[in-house]
This record gives sequence, structure tokens and C-alpha cells, in this order.
Amino acid sequence: MSKKRMYFLQRRIIISIACSFFLIIIACNSTTSAKKKQPRLPIATTGDTATKATPVKPEPPKLAPLDTNLYKACALRLAHDSASAKWPVKDHFPLAGALLPFNRIIAYYGNFYSTHMGVLGEYPPDEMLKRLMVEVKKWEKADPKTPVIPAIHYIAVTAQGSPGKGGKYILRMPFTQIDKAIDLAKKVNGVVFLDVQVGWSDVHTEIPMLEQYLKMPNVHLAIDPEFSMKTKRKPGTIIGTFDAADVNYVSGYLAKLVKENNLPPKILVVHRFTMDMVTNYKQITLRPEVQTVMDMDGWGFPAKKVNSYKLAEVNQPVQFTGFKLFYKNDILPPSTKMMTPEDVLKLYPKPIYIQYQ
Repeated sequence: MSKKRMYFLQRRIIISIACSFFLIIIACNSTTSAKKKQPRLPIATTGDTATKATPVKPEPPKLAPLDTNLYKACALRLAHDSASAKWPVKDHFPLAGALLPFNRIIAYYGNFYSTHMGVLGEYPPDEMLKRLMVEVKKWEKADPKTPVIPAIHYIAVTAQGSPGKGGKYILRMPFTQIDKAIDLAKKVNGVVFLDVQVGWSDVHTEIPMLEQYLKMPNVHLAIDPEFSMKTKRKPGTIIGTFDAADVNYVSGYLAKLVKENNLPPKILVVHRFTMDMVTNYKQITLRPEVQTVMDMDGWGFPAKKVNSYKLAEVNQPVQFTGFKLFYKNDILPPSTKMMTPEDVLKLYPKPIYIQYQ
């Protein structure tokens, strides 16, 4: 090989090596740059020594501030735009997101295991919901200014005629049945009320058992003093009672859940068709986290129901009123008719919560 050819061959080898080295440097720099730009991801590991990322609690939905003027106007409308010394109850404003008095709630009541405790268990689910929505339409027509929210009012703890395993004369429903109530309410864009009949137990024992559901924004609560047997009589033999202290415990419990879980206000329904069913009503504490409804749930002919409403709800104001209508018991003799939405809306104040059994 000539010296000239050897020279060119060596030069080509040197140039090739230099280019390869240059490309390697570029590649390394590109990889380093990419690593700098890449966001650092948590490393998934297993075992006791794994470092777990702190879960980020989702921000609660932002609610529009409460329009106090609108609140006052809606509350006054319940009093037929004619305020009295008792109605509307003055200046107890709720937190933002409150349902009352901006909406009226129309609820179907009962228990899925019983055909005798109300419409929830009397009809197949789809038919029951259709009937509920028929009632909703009636109320929308009777009072076009007040939007209507449908509700499933489910008896989650039922009073019993026998002591049962715990000797408390109650039966607690399985959570699968409560789940069913929630699923049904979702189908009609409604809310849920869990009703508690404490029997020989008490609200301090029974209410916390429902906490996982009461933390849900669309689940509310009702308590029934008729079956609160403080005298240890068998439920159904006499009318039971709650004191303001019982109501205050429950509303305080709900208020705590609202604060801790960034929830809109809860609604607490307290059934009452006699004055003795709730004692010391003036000591009931109103809270911005809880809207309290005293619900006249007695049955009979219209004049009897109206009189009970006046005695137990109107003359002893707490915050809002409710009214219960019975498809069967309200038409037993001597009654000749069941009250219509138009009849109920003549009451002073107008009930904001309506329940059908």
C-alpha cells in the first residue's frame, strides 16, 4: 500500500472515531436534559418501609353565598306574605347550599320490608317512583313559585312489638336497604331521609350508627318521638316523647358532620302530632348547619289534622313546618276525603315539607 493511500485511510478512521464520540456526547446531553424536564413521579413500593404519598383531600364544591333577602322573601311567602309574632321564625339564617325555604320537599315514606308502613314498600320500585313524581307535579302546579324536590323517606330503625336480640324493641335495617333508598332517590334527582324510631334505645346510641350515610350531602335525618319509650312501655301502646335535649343532641351531631365534611346544611325532621311528643320546645337550639322541620304526622279527617297542626306546630314555632298525608288512614270514616295540595297550602304557615304514607 502506498504511503498516500495509508495516509487517507488513517485520516478516515480518525474522523469516524471523532464523529462517533461527538454523537455519544450529544445523546448523553439530550438524555440529561430530558430527565430535568420530566416531572418526578412517586415510586410505587410495597412493604412496611414504603413511602406513601399524602392523599390530597378534594376541594368541596363552591356554593354561592346565601341570599338573605331571598331567604326572607321565601320564608315570608310561607306565611302568605303576612308576618305574625310567631311566623316566619326570625333571622336564623342557614349556611350556603340550604334547601329550605327555597324548595319544597315531597317525600314518600315507608320501609321496603313492609307493605303496611307506607308506599315505599307497597309498590314495586319503578311504580312507586312514578307515583311519587305524579305528586311532585301536583305540587308544582299548586305552588308554581316554589321548586319541588322529591325525597325517599326510609325508616332505617323501626320500633317493634317484641324486645328483639338487644331488648330495645327495635329493628335496625341492613345497610343494603339504605343503599337501595339512596339509589332510588338518584333516579329522580331526589334526596333521602333516614327515619329513626328509637324504642327503648336512644338517639345517642342510634344516630352515630348511620354516620357513614349522614356524611353524604343528599342524606338527611328524621326522628320520631312517637316511638321513643322513655317510660319503658311497649312501642305502640302509648305515644312516646322526646325532650328538647334529645333534639339538640341530634342537631348538634349533624352540625358537627356538616362542619367536618364541608357539607351543605342538613335537614332534621321531627315528627309531632301532639304537644307532649316534644317537651320544652322553646329550648330547641337552631343552628346554621341544620334546618329543623316540625312535621305534623297525625292522621284523620281534615279538620282533625288541621287542628293538630295548629296546636303542635303553629302555636309552638321552631323553624319550619311539615305535614303528612295518608293515602289510607286519612279517608277512614268519618273522613270523606284526603286533603289536596291546594288544601294544605291554605294552612298558616304553609308546610315546606310534605310526606305521603
